[in-house]
Amino acid sequence: MSALSLRLPDSIHRHIKELTNKEGVSINQFIASAVAEKVSAIATEEYLQMRAQRADSSAFQTILANVPKRQPWSGDEL
Repeated sequence: MSALSLRLPDSIHRHIKELTNKEGVSINQFIASAVAEKVSAIATEEYLQMRAQRADSSAFQTILANVPKRQPWSGDEL
């Protein structure tokens, strides 16, 4: 495991302290979790962009053409 020195504005540090007290976790645990969530979000976005580049729009249109034409169920109109 690595150590990291981090400078935060006082207001953010104060908010983190409040949240960690409410959640019952350490500041270190909170920040590690927040960073992990951000890394995961970026990796997911990159993965979806890669998949989108491989997409075949003509195959997609062929699949959509097979969807039955009917009115939406009650409550699904919006």
